[in-house]
This record gives sequence, structure tokens and C-alpha cells, in this order.
Amino acid sequence: MRHMREGDEVNDQVDPAKQATPAAGDDRLIRGQARLAEITGRTGADVMAALGEVAPDFARYIFEFGYGDVYSRPGLDLRTRMLSTVAGLVCLGHAARELEVHIGSALNVGATREEVVEVIMQMALYAGFPAALDALMIAKTVFAARGLTPPAP
Repeated sequence: MRHMREGDEVNDQVDPAKQATPAAGDDRLIRGQARLAEITGRTGADVMAALGEVAPDFARYIFEFGYGDVYSRPGLDLRTRMLSTVAGLVCLGHAARELEVHIGSALNVGATREEVVEVIMQMALYAGFPAALDALMIAKTVFAARGLTPPAP
């Protein structure tokens, strides 16, 4: 906190350069893009393009904070982290597109079809049966697209 002295001028103007988004070479951005590619198998260019006309900085936030910081933390392996993400999205009950992406990502990093199904079923206790049912239908679509069939009874 800056202390004012008599004779000091108050300058409420903020230098726009200090508010600007960091340069593209920023470590968090690079780390986030690498983590996204590792998890999803995609570069994220589609995210940048989709948000470019609306909110280009939001895509950077996803890369830097979501993937560069949170998904890059130690303490959980990617499989566990992605299954946790699936659980959270099931509980939201209104994130179908994200749930589809993250179910695929969980499979990409080693989760099994059965683990994804069990996580979704477990969330029925907390999110309710309608949310779990919707999530199972999304999972069914992801599994079918990948040729993952249910185990024999």
C-alpha cells in the first residue's frame, strides 16, 4: 500500500500495458497448452478459434489457470484428476459439452470405461438420478465413438 504525503498527486489512471494479457511465450500458457495436448490429444487451437471473436483472453485463462496451474499440480495423477473432473461435472448437471470432453480425456489418460461409469453412478447420490442418467447417456455416446463396448454380463 502506498502512503500519500502532502504534495503527492493522485493518479487514478492505470497503465494499459500493465493490464495487458501476458505475451504468448508466458510459461503458464506454454505449460497449459502442453498439458491440454497431453490430456485431450488436441492443441487447443479450436478453443482459441472458437473464443477468439468473443473473448480471446478467456481461452488464455483456460490454458493458463485450468491446464497450466490446476491440471499441472502435483499430488494427483492425471487419471485420478480427470475422474474427479468427471464427478464434478456430473454434479453440475448442466455441462454436457464439458462432460463429453472430459470423459474422453479421462479415457485418454488411462481411466477405463468401467471406472467412468462407476464415478457417474456414485454421483447419483449427490447430484441426483437425473444428472447421473444424463451423464451416462453422454458417456454412452463417447464410448460408442471409441468402440468401447460394455462388458459381457
